[in-house]
Amino acid sequence: MSTISRRLLVHAVVVAAVFWSPRPAVAQTAAAAGQATTPAPLEAGFHDGFFVQTADGSTRLVFGMVAQTDGRFFVDDPDAPISTFTIRKARPTLSGTITKYFDFNVMPDFGNGTAVLENAYFDIRFSPKFRVRSGKDKAPIGYEMLIGDAYVLFLERSLANSLVPNREVGIQVQGDLASNRLSYSAGVFNGIPDGSSSTTDLDTNNAKDLEGRIIVSPFQSTQSPDRALNGLGFHFGGSTGQQAGALPTFRTSAQQAYFSYATGVEASGTRTRVTPAVFYYHKAFGGYGEYVRSAQPVTLNGVETHVVNQAWEVTASYLLTGEHASAGIVRPRNDFDPANGHWGALQLIARYATLTVDGDVFLAGLASAGSSREAKSIAIGADWYPTAYIKLYGTFERTLFEGATGAGRPAEHAILFRTQLAF
Repeated sequence: MSTISRRLLVHAVVVAAVFWSPRPAVAQTAAAAGQATTPAPLEAGFHDGFFVQTADGSTRLVFGMVAQTDGRFFVDDPDAPISTFTIRKARPTLSGTITKYFDFNVMPDFGNGTAVLENAYFDIRFSPKFRVRSGKDKAPIGYEMLIGDAYVLFLERSLANSLVPNREVGIQVQGDLASNRLSYSAGVFNGIPDGSSSTTDLDTNNAKDLEGRIIVSPFQSTQSPDRALNGLGFHFGGSTGQQAGALPTFRTSAQQAYFSYATGVEASGTRTRVTPAVFYYHKAFGGYGEYVRSAQPVTLNGVETHVVNQAWEVTASYLLTGEHASAGIVRPRNDFDPANGHWGALQLIARYATLTVDGDVFLAGLASAGSSREAKSIAIGADWYPTAYIKLYGTFERTLFEGATGAGRPAEHAILFRTQLAF
């Protein structure tokens, strides 16, 4: 194939993939006059994802990927769940910018043997202080839930995240104020049960949820990044709205269900969620704590019970190799290169979490057989980053259960590991 043919093929693929921005008026005038025009130059490369963009960067297409293979092994005897390997996530992502002010993100997931649309949203950026997002994205409520899927420290989010929604369809406004010391997000969403994601992407009733959060980092300074209080911040999120129908099931990190509502129990009224959190990142240390309260009336055979479930968690990490901790990507000082004695970055992690179901649920007979009223988990482990885009997790987690219906549920002891490619 000639050089000219290869160039034509590349240009054809790019034009088909990117919503092309209008050509300048001068170029259009020249074309109308029958004069030869020169196509705008394109740039391609890799920076936290493969990209193709116009020379000025105003129109850009980025291809990313999150792929995770997990191992879940149980050391309990004799009634341990089945140990297994699984494809936890397989998420190719297309994101980008159209003519400077319009962003998009589309991310399906083919993990767990199913195909689900995780993200599908479109942004209009009026300024850094104000943008409008419509479509499906993470609900702006919980702090840990807002951490990117590839950047959470443990394989699964904590028990506390069982009381906040994951991804929902709606419209929201977002922005960063006060030199990025304050960020906000608030919107209207269809509303889904705690700990779940929208799958049909349709509402089941006419009511909607109002959701929002603010994050304040009062001491943040780009001029003094190593200042002790630079990484201290506070988060507050919440929601309110009508809910009817389905109720959540709560699971451990090893994806074993330990609580569900009895058959016939349904949500029936105003649900409110509140979740304050604090986080701190300084040099190699990172940590955060979060509390979640979810209140929801439920009914069984016409009898209503007001249910208040609560959870909290504390997570801490330390990079032994000296990199700076954050809620985002960890970039090793030296990428994996054994020939030169370089091994990447190593991070120690620890977490304690607990979730308590309202005692009235059990008094009123609203819990299914075998459900536990409370779960408490402690987890320790290590994350290894050969490069910024490869991560290997290894954790041990012990979960205790109390207040079970019927026979008591034995403690769960799980060894979990993951290999991850993410860019």
